[in-house]
Amino acid sequence: MRIATYNVNGIRAAVTKGFVDWVKTADADLICLQEIKAEADQFPEELFGLGYEWFIHPAQKKGYSGVAIACKGMPESAKVGTGIDWIDTEGRVLTVEHQGWRVVNLYYPSGTTGDERQGVKYRFLDEIRAWMDALTADGKPTVFCGDYNIAHTAQDIHDPVGNKKTSGFLPEERAWFDRLLAAGYEDVYRRLHPDARDHYSWWTYRANAKANNKGWRIDYQIGTPGTAARATSAAIHREWDLSDHVAVVVEYA
Repeated sequence: MRIATYNVNGIRAAVTKGFVDWVKTADADLICLQEIKAEADQFPEELFGLGYEWFIHPAQKKGYSGVAIACKGMPESAKVGTGIDWIDTEGRVLTVEHQGWRVVNLYYPSGTTGDERQGVKYRFLDEIRAWMDALTADGKPTVFCGDYNIAHTAQDIHDPVGNKKTSGFLPEERAWFDRLLAAGYEDVYRRLHPDARDHYSWWTYRANAKANNKGWRIDYQIGTPGTAARATSAAIHREWDLSDHVAVVVEYA
């Protein structure tokens, strides 16, 4: 099973920049997209001739947030949202079960616009963690893909000292990530690249950040106990310029 996660920062814009070519090159079995910024009827037609079944969860607010999953073959099930109304109106969670796997696509809020949204982010972290634990109580192999909007450790950010008071690298956010991993969930990319530094998945558009590799690793595949151990390779597709993020692709045995 090859699984990809990609914050496309607008699916329609990404298609104009070569997203279809990336899909063909990646050849993933499941593709989790975040920040699609489109309704189902606004998805580019080019995406429906690539051999995937598409599942889409837009936000109620048009042009904002939203997630989608492309699946090779029809999955056993697909579920929109979490049942938590305020999260679901923002189009942040989509789940499929396919070939014995459960794959959850998550788009975590950003807190960069101020204290109010940072508070929303903390509320999301608390409520989504409880939801994750309840979901995985059945022991089914599960991978939580997505843009977490958190750089977990100093290995995952170009300037940990300068960003220690910046949303996405705050002590409270990193402590939440610590607790997640202490409970048995595992960062799949970090499992396969334990010593990697400067392996980022997001760069601001400002100040030529990507060319200078001044980035953050905030896009993850988090596996339940035993699931991450099935990962055989993990790659960040840095060479593509479709978004301010790039894809993280993991192969599982």
